[in-house]
Formats: sequence, C-alpha cells, structure tokens
Amino acid sequence: MTHIKTKQSETFTDWLRDKATVITGPVARWLHKLRIHPNTVTLAGLFLSGVSAAVLATGRISLGGVLLLLTSSVDAFDGSLARLSGKQSRFGAFLDSSLDRCSDGVLLFGLLPQLLSTGRELEIYLTFVALLGFVMVSYTRARAEGVGYDCQTGILTRVPRILVLGIGLALGQVLLTLIVLAVFSWITVFQRISYVYRQAEEEAGE
Repeated sequence: MTHIKTKQSETFTDWLRDKATVITGPVARWLHKLRIHPNTVTLAGLFLSGVSAAVLATGRISLGGVLLLLTSSVDAFDGSLARLSGKQSRFGAFLDSSLDRCSDGVLLFGLLPQLLSTGRELEIYLTFVALLGFVMVSYTRARAEGVGYDCQTGILTRVPRILVLGIGLALGQVLLTLIVLAVFSWITVFQRISYVYRQAEEEAGE
C-alpha cells in the first residue's frame, strides 16, 4: 500500500536517535561481537522495566525513577544491533513495539501498590488515563500506517514519555508527573488524528 506523505517536523525521538548514534553505535558493535541477538536485547529491556516497576511497587519512588532513567537506554540498542548485524526483521520490529507497550503498562502498574496503600485516588485515576493515552498514541500510528498514512508525529512519543516519567519519579513528583503524562499523551493522540485527517483531505483533493 502506498503511503501518503505530507511535510512533518522531526520529532524529539527522531532527533535524539540521530544524536545518540555516537553511543548506540559502539555498544551495538560490542553486542555484535558477543553474538547477542537483537531480540534478546529487546527482552532485556522489558525485564529491566520490570525491575524498575518492582522498586516502585515497594514505595521507593525516587530510586525507581533513577533506575528507569539508567536502564531505559537499553531500548535504543536493539535497533542499532539489528541494523549492524543484518538481523532486521518484521518480527523484530513487531516484538520491539509490542514489548514497549508492555513496558509502559508494567511501569505504571508498579505505581499502583503505593498509590492504593496510601489512598491517593486522584493519582490512581490519572494512572489509568495516562496508560490509555499511551496505548492510543501507539494505536493511532499503527492504525494510520495500516491504512497507508504516515503518522510519525506528536509531542509525547515514547522517548520523551520515558524521560518525563523517569525524571518526575526521580524527583518524587508523582502527581505532577502523571498529570503531564495524561495531558500530553492525549494531546499527542489528537495531533496524530489531526495529522492523518489532513493527509486524507489532501488525498481527497487530488
């Protein structure tokens, strides 16, 4: 299916991925020498998210945020390793995207035990609003590309989302972090819907 393209600005994720090649390149080469498969790195990323979530669940919010910031970079290495080793595959891309969604859910779920035990109802509601926003950010892109539109746009893609979550938790600002994630995730959803709508209008006018 032919993709319909309109002019779009580079996202923060795209910019950061380009700048990070000075780090991801050497690490990918090292992993390649060790004969580590890209999918193994992807699975390791999910495991490390689980470790961060487990720490959050114990109530050590700041430590969990710091661990998230330290371990989230693993997610950048699987793609670089796949390109370097020639092991890029549609399944690998599918697995990476799917496990990213699992990681999002695991991290937010890690907050719930502490929030429930302290009766922080607003934060609990915001957790679910943010999680649904995360899912919709991903779904709008996947569905748009499934019907032939480009949809690589939006203010709160996964990299800035993880940075906001990690930094906010490291600073102990749970409520503010959840508000930012909930609000800007849904702004991103509507940005993507609007972006695809404009493409559809351009297509109809041809």
